[in-house]
Amino acid sequence: MIGRVKHLLVKEFLQVFRDPRMARMIFVAPVIQILILGYAANLDVRDVPLIVLDGDGTPSSRELAARFGRSGTFRLAAHAAGDGDLREALDRGRAKAALRIPAGFEADLKSGRGAPVQLLVDGTGTLTAGVALAHGGAVAAEFSRDALADRMARLAGGSPPAGTVEIEARTWFNESLESRNFFVPAVLGLLVTLMTLILTCMAVVREKEIGTMEQLLVTPIRPVEFILGKTLPFALIGMADVVIVIAVGVLWFGVPIRGSVPLLFLGMGLLVVANLGVGLLISTVSRTQQQAMIGSFFFFMPAMLLSGFVFPIENMPLAVQAVTWLDPLRYVFVIIRGIFLKGVGISVLWPQFLALALLGAASLSLAVLRFRKTME
Repeated sequence: MIGRVKHLLVKEFLQVFRDPRMARMIFVAPVIQILILGYAANLDVRDVPLIVLDGDGTPSSRELAARFGRSGTFRLAAHAAGDGDLREALDRGRAKAALRIPAGFEADLKSGRGAPVQLLVDGTGTLTAGVALAHGGAVAAEFSRDALADRMARLAGGSPPAGTVEIEARTWFNESLESRNFFVPAVLGLLVTLMTLILTCMAVVREKEIGTMEQLLVTPIRPVEFILGKTLPFALIGMADVVIVIAVGVLWFGVPIRGSVPLLFLGMGLLVVANLGVGLLISTVSRTQQQAMIGSFFFFMPAMLLSGFVFPIENMPLAVQAVTWLDPLRYVFVIIRGIFLKGVGISVLWPQFLALALLGAASLSLAVLRFRKTME
């Protein structure tokens, strides 16, 4: 028995390592993934882009805004001229938080009254929103303590002490900061990506394994026709999954959908096209279904973790952020959350739609060229 098992083990190892590409997938791919994910997997919240509307324009209001910028949690991204600038910055994602300081802030502070300010936070990212709210309150409390100490040191006797800064915090788009409103819409992109990748690459490689690819090569079928015949069913399956996941998210989990449903389907359709192109590319370099499966997961795992699904992209090193520009999930998550939670339209989301269309065209073009070479 031991001898038979030994021979079987030797046979399996020889089969696996007979193809150098399989060896590279087994040993090189994990190294690349851990290097990328080691930098990307960062739950620390830093440099949250903050837009400030200073309606007071006094030294005290400027000092409060500066303290937010120096805190490490926030980064002063812009100064707003009015409420419209605040809303537009939050809608377009240029800012994740907004600080509104009303007129009379310094006067209220010096008179000993409460000096209210408003901190608005984008709630589409629950982790970032929760940390921003907590750190915003800490910055305001520290400012109040320093103002009180300075006032007591400079003024004597019956002079009134300085007032305190009162943070009025509000969360936009995901008011209750429920994690399901953040994660459930994103699952839509993940499931569609995983299904279309695996189905596409496995279907093409299966033709190679069972020997029918050679039969197809001697027929008059052209590469484009073969690709259409292989990918169209999986595109339809992917869009059917979109309908199912949306229905479950809205009807079962109660996730709001505030934007255009047709626009959402357009974005998911572009994602499906991009994934089909990647799946075909994987199939052209894979000889067995095992290789295709490993290749699809080698693409899927980094794509998921570099997309902003779990780890904020702005917290990643600049080199890793540059890699995320090639990730279709990065753009589709902005589209999904923008339509589900923000209710924004094409006027805000057109850069993401354009990026998905370009990635889809590029991946399909490369797949067709690569497949034509393999057929020749």
